[in-house]
Amino acid sequence: MPVLDPNPQNGQKKLLIVFGAFFAIFVIIAVIATIASP
Repeated sequence: MPVLDPNPQNGQKKLLIVFGAFFAIFVIIAVIATIASP
């Protein structure tokens, strides 16, 4: 089974959305930390 399936099942799609949201939050925290740093 490939990691990125062109037609993922419901569980894999939900996992991909959760991972994408976690990565987006991590990027936002990194940007805020970069702006807040002197």
